[in-house]
Amino acid sequence: MSKKTRQKHRILLLIAFAILGYAASFYSPQQTDGSAPGQNAETLYEQQQSNQQLEVTGQIIKLLTDDHVGRRHQRFIIKLEGGLTLLVAHNIDLADRIETIKEGDTVNVYGEYEWNERGGVIHWTHHDPDKRHVDGWIKHQGTTYQ
Repeated sequence: MSKKTRQKHRILLLIAFAILGYAASFYSPQQTDGSAPGQNAETLYEQQQSNQQLEVTGQIIKLLTDDHVGRRHQRFIIKLEGGLTLLVAHNIDLADRIETIKEGDTVNVYGEYEWNERGGVIHWTHHDPDKRHVDGWIKHQGTTYQ
C-alpha cells in the first residue's frame, strides 16, 4: 500500500471517528435501575434537578384532561410513597392512551424528570421513533404503554 493510500485511509478513519463521536452525543444509555445512580424523585426535587431519567411507582390521585396543545398528552398526578406528587405527561401521539386508568390505581412510570415547585413532571414515557432519547414507559395492570 502506498504512502498516499495509507494517508487517505487515516483521514477516512478520523472522519468516521468524528462522525461516531457526534452521533454518540445524542445517545443517553439507559440506566439498569431506571434512574441516575443514587438519585430518586425526592432527591431530584430537593436539588431542583431536571433532565434525569427516573423510574417511580405511585398512586394516581388525580386524572386531568388531555393536553391538546402541540403534541397531545394524557395527564395525571401520582403520589409517591414518601408523599411527593408528580405530574405525568404521556405523549399519546407516539404511544397508546391508557384508557383503563382511574384514581386510586398504582402505576410504574419510567421517563425524564423535570423539576418544578409542585413536585415535578415526568415525560418521555414513550418510545423515541428517532432513537435519540432513552425510551420511557408506563406500566399499568400488567400492560406496558410506550
